Amino acid sequence: MAMHSSSSNGTLWMVVMALTVTAQLVLAQQQQLLSVDYYNSTCPQLESIIFKGCDASVLVSSIGAGHKAERDADINLSLPGDGFDAVTRAKTAVEAQCPGVVSCADILAIATRDLIALVGGPKYQVKKGRKDGLVSEASRVAGNLPEATMSVDELNALFEFKGFNQSEMTTLSGAHTVGFSHCNEFMGRIYKEPMDPTIDPHYAAGLQNVCPQQNLDPNMAAFNDVLSPRTFDNVFYQNLPKGLGLLASDQILYTDARTRGLVERYASDQNAFFRDFALAMDKLGSVGVKTGYEGEIRKSCNAFNQHS
Repeated sequence: MAMHSSSSNGTLWMVVMALTVTAQLVLAQQQQLLSVDYYNSTCPQLESIIFKGCDASVLVSSIGAGHKAERDADINLSLPGDGFDAVTRAKTAVEAQCPGVVSCADILAIATRDLIALVGGPKYQVKKGRKDGLVSEASRVAGNLPEATMSVDELNALFEFKGFNQSEMTTLSGAHTVGFSHCNEFMGRIYKEPMDPTIDPHYAAGLQNVCPQQNLDPNMAAFNDVLSPRTFDNVFYQNLPKGLGLLASDQILYTDARTRGLVERYASDQNAFFRDFALAMDKLGSVGVKTGYEGEIRKSCNAFNQHS
């Protein structure tokens, strides 16, 4: 069983970080201001710089005990430091060629697309022109991200508030084909008495070995997709009928009749999943957009600009 501590491969976990960040956004009214060729005249080499080398509020670091930023919210603790560093390095490379032009939010969106493709996922175009947010507070995260114990009704309500339907919610949940979750996200399932009947008992036993109730290492985690954790594919959906969904909110997609049909379709047709995922990501990239005076072009992704 593929398990690990949270010091994992940075490139893979960068995909998860970026997907999680994007999922925090709310529907914007300025979608028409984004464009695939937004930087064609101001930074034409942008995408090659990022590959070689959202409002990005999750990238801002906490400042002392009095300010806890989004990246340090409890639900974001699975976002690895090396993933944040990858965005910071990309920003540094872009600033060297195109100073003060490209936002961290756009860099994050492009990096997400490139890294999904790098681990075998679908390719899609990224609309650009976002500004970086001016606020990053851990307290703003709660209620904006799916939680590990949510029902389909709760997931539908959360995604509907952000402009997505049930099918799109099921599609975007497929991002869990890569990444990991810390033990506290699923221990309630594996130690429940009687045990959650939707989880394979052998799988649960393996998870108990990694996540003991006594002397638990808080850094220990399990792959969201136990069979192909480093590949972006449709195996996540194939796992669910076998009881191999790690999180209750993932397994419920098969248990609930309303979403089971789409799970079964994606499990048997990876091309259908990739096609729908690319469309959903294109839509996701056009929400929560900051433009004009609503945001800024940060000089460094992990800190707001200093304004006099």
